Amino acid sequence: MNKRLLLSLFAALCISLSLSAAPAPFYQWQSLATGRFMCSANNPGEGWVRHSGPYNNAGCRDY
Repeated sequence: MNKRLLLSLFAALCISLSLSAAPAPFYQWQSLATGRFMCSANNPGEGWVRHSGPYNNAGCRDY
C-alpha cells in the first residue's frame, strides 16, 4: 500500500510539472457610448470594441 501511494504521488508530480498555463493576454477596449477606455482580458460585452493589444499586463502598458 505504501509503495503504491508513493508511486501515485510521483506520477501526479510528474504530470503536474508538465502542465503549464500561460497568462491571458490583455486588450484595451473602447466604449462605443462614451469613448472611454478600459483594460481587460475578457470581452466586456456589447458596446465595446477592441482598441489595441495584446498586452502582457493588466495596465495595458508596454514595458
